[in-house]
Amino acid sequence: MAITTLEKYPPKYIVDSNGNKTEVILSIELYEQMLEDIHDLTIVAERRSQQSISLGEMKKRLNLNGTLSS
Repeated sequence: MAITTLEKYPPKYIVDSNGNKTEVILSIELYEQMLEDIHDLTIVAERRSQQSISLGEMKKRLNLNGTLSS
C-alpha cells in the first residue's frame, strides 16, 4: 500500500487554552497538493455542462491539428 501525503506529513494543530483546535499547520507538499486538487475540481465543475466526446473523436481532432501522430 502506498503512503499518502497526509500519512507522510500529518497536519499539526494549534489549540487554545481549552484544548480546542483553532488552527492547522500543513507541510508545503500537502498544501500545494491541496491547491492543485482544488484547481482540478474547479475545472471539472466549470466543464460539467459541456458535452463529452468519445476517445475516437478526440484522437481524430488531435490528428487533424497535428498534435497526435498516427
